[in-house]
Amino acid sequence: MDKLTRKPGMIKRLWQWWRRPSRLALGTLLLIGFAAGILFWGGFNTGMEMSNREEFCIGCHEMRNNVYEEYMGTVHYNNRSGVRATCPDCHVPHEWVPKMIRKIQASKELYAKAFGLIDTPQKFDDHRLAMAQNEWRRMKNNNSQECRNCHNFDYMDFSAQKTVAAKMHDEAVKDGKTCIDCHKGIAHKLPDMREVEAGF
Repeated sequence: MDKLTRKPGMIKRLWQWWRRPSRLALGTLLLIGFAAGILFWGGFNTGMEMSNREEFCIGCHEMRNNVYEEYMGTVHYNNRSGVRATCPDCHVPHEWVPKMIRKIQASKELYAKAFGLIDTPQKFDDHRLAMAQNEWRRMKNNNSQECRNCHNFDYMDFSAQKTVAAKMHDEAVKDGKTCIDCHKGIAHKLPDMREVEAGF
């Protein structure tokens, strides 16, 4: 009986404390909230950076025996200068908000892996055109933002380029084109475009 009568009094005191907390309690809550926010942000950001490594990309997305093999034969993987563009360099924006949007979009690719929609080379090739078009559309819409992190018209010395490349880049600048307009298939095999060309 004594415990029952003590409980309502304790609840009443707790309620009053929440309605009129002391300065010490408010300071403690703010300090705990601040520390928790830093820990959460640090953990979240670390997780995002861990998921932005090539090993992670290969492990989760269905690509080890498909587009990754193709990429290994390109200049983005192996070149005379030793500068390598990895999966996230080309497929994940560097800025925070666009990066979060891209990570959310990529979650449906994990769905495809989990349910075996593209788990064999044949299934992958069956979906290659749709996947490529999605990526081309994304890059066209963001003005080839990821390409421009390394390749930017403003810093190109057209006089040092081969004649054809200089001419094409000059025309691209004048026409307002973006990298993906001309450089589809630069790191991966192009899909079968016959359906697109036939108008289907």
